[in-house]
Amino acid sequence: MSSAVIQLLVLAGIAIFLILRLRSVLGTREGFEKPPVSTTGGNERVRGPRRDFEVIEGGIDRDITDHVDDGSDAAKALAAMKIAEPGFNVGEFLQGARAAYEMILMAFEQGDMEQVKDFVADDVYEAFTDVIRQREEQGLTIDANFVGLRDVQLVDASFDRDSQTGEVTVRFVGELTSVVRNATGEVVEGDPQEIKRQRDVWSFARQMGTGDPNWQLVATGE
Repeated sequence: MSSAVIQLLVLAGIAIFLILRLRSVLGTREGFEKPPVSTTGGNERVRGPRRDFEVIEGGIDRDITDHVDDGSDAAKALAAMKIAEPGFNVGEFLQGARAAYEMILMAFEQGDMEQVKDFVADDVYEAFTDVIRQREEQGLTIDANFVGLRDVQLVDASFDRDSQTGEVTVRFVGELTSVVRNATGEVVEGDPQEIKRQRDVWSFARQMGTGDPNWQLVATGE
């Protein structure tokens, strides 16, 4: 083997070594990588060879568009709630709504609405307690067990700018076992081994930007 060939092999080996070292420090890039965005602030134009692109601060709020269509009335209402109360988060609200649904539903099934009175509007509270009173007059009791939630979906939202009150409507699909017993303890409806699916549409309201963080159940439906 000639000395020239040996020198080429040595140089190739050095080049490969340097490339591997660079990759270990800088990483590798695969596919299309977005160009860096200017951080000078404000609205400005980035000019290309054919088109101008407007760089606008902010953009789509995924916390909203993950739950409602972008640009819809519900999305605008949720955005207004965030302006009135910057700490408001739709995802966190839905987590709280899940807990409230189980708590209020089971309080109703067990016939003890007093424990959730602060989370229910007065007219809804009265409607629930009226049903409980009718059950008691008939000597009926309910033995219920909450299994879990199959689905929670935000279906609508509105915001009253005058009162700064936000209202959010949520559809729940829950699963529970429920048995109705008469005064002697005999089962008159339901099966303790059968999981029943329950669908509810509840609306929660709250004055945004106040010190009270609690939402209240203001309407129910199916």
